[in-house]
Order: sequence, then C-alpha cells, then structure tokens
Amino acid sequence: MKNKKDNLKRIIVDFKKLTPEILALLVEKYPDGYDEDQIISFRNINNEIIEAVEVITEDTKYLVKVSTKLAVTMENYDEDDYENYDDDDPEAVQDPEIEPTDDPEDDLD
Repeated sequence: MKNKKDNLKRIIVDFKKLTPEILALLVEKYPDGYDEDQIISFRNINNEIIEAVEVITEDTKYLVKVSTKLAVTMENYDEDDYENYDDDDPEAVQDPEIEPTDDPEDDLD
C-alpha cells in the first residue's frame, strides 16, 4: 500500500520565491531554527547539490533551500509583518539585513 506522502506535489523553493504561508509553516515546524540533521541534501536537474529543509502541507512537500537569508528571516519572524499580504505572495518576504562576514560561503546566498 502506498503512503499518502508519496502522492504529494514536490516543490523546491528558493528564498526569492518564499511566501508568508511557507515561512509560517517553517517557523512552526522549526521554532528554534533547523539543525544539520534536519537538512536534506540532493542533486537538482543540473547535478548541483542542494541543501533544503522540508515542510509538508496536506497536498505538497516543500523543500526550502537553506541559506543565511532564510535563517535570519526565520529568527526575526513576526506574523504581523505579513498581515497586509496574501499568503501566497512571494513579494511579501523581503531580504533581511545581514551583517557582512569574512566567510565567503555566506556570499553565496
């Protein structure tokens, strides 16, 4: 017998396409942020390694790409910031202010 999770749509979400609904689901699932053991790694169609965290709705499995912007946005999440936006509006989630570091990996976000 097939698991219901096998029939879910699978969507990879980059920070630029993050909606208030998906952000709220992430914060609900990972209220203290995500750990290394919660990150899923896979290769995309271009054979690039992607790291993402998973959040599931009734009909969709979202794989949200891990980034410094995502972590900072989750840390500073306040649902009141999005009350004037539709849940599916990718323009609602703005790039956070991030202090520059000496780590070149952070520049890849």
